[in-house]
Amino acid sequence: MLFPAPADGEPPVAVLVTTSGGLVAGDRLDIAVRVEAGARAHVTASAAEKIYRSLGATAEISQRLTVGAGAVLEFLPPETILFDGARLRRKTVVELAERGAFLGGDIVVFGRRAGGERFTKGLLHETWEVWRDRRLVWGDALHLDGDIPDTIADPACFDGAAGFATLILAPVGRDPREFIEGARAVQATAIANGMRAGATVLAGLLIARWLAADTLALRGAFAALASRLRAEALALPPVLPRLWQV
Repeated sequence: MLFPAPADGEPPVAVLVTTSGGLVAGDRLDIAVRVEAGARAHVTASAAEKIYRSLGATAEISQRLTVGAGAVLEFLPPETILFDGARLRRKTVVELAERGAFLGGDIVVFGRRAGGERFTKGLLHETWEVWRDRRLVWGDALHLDGDIPDTIADPACFDGAAGFATLILAPVGRDPREFIEGARAVQATAIANGMRAGATVLAGLLIARWLAADTLALRGAFAALASRLRAEALALPPVLPRLWQV
């Protein structure tokens, strides 16, 4: 972990660093983040997480994010890149106490697109759980295995996307429906730029998603909405911390 000095108006920043440069078959990361009552923090990573090709073993990432009463956590790492043949199981559990606020999500890229690589074989099993006052309020699971190219190409699945993203907002003391029209306005720009995007409110959460053929544009759209929501819902600057500008 690195702790760079935050810019004016920003909460303390913690940066995850994978010293190997990525995960190989059988690697396991257990990440636990706790923000105590009344505190604020922004957690990100130093660079995109690369999941290298595997001959059979599966890399595993477990992420448990605990937000105390009246606390605020942003968990906004850069994208995860699945090399062709990568195998990854990742589970993220968000535990919110009373009046705890959260803004977080992830971006997943299918292959090293700049080099012409596609994610055609391997495994991706991704799950999210959001708990509020020890009660599960939202869960989401994705399992991608077997005939991966056909699944990615299917219009009812990924529609040929090069990557996808999910962003979750759990505001404190306010109804997430207050932010849905603004979120959809930002998503309209993403749609105009050729992405499939949307936002909805469910179980006290605002959830936004993207599918994109251009992974750089996907990252930009994710950052644009995160910037707007952090300003409107969390009273933070309307731009992500410096690491997101690199």
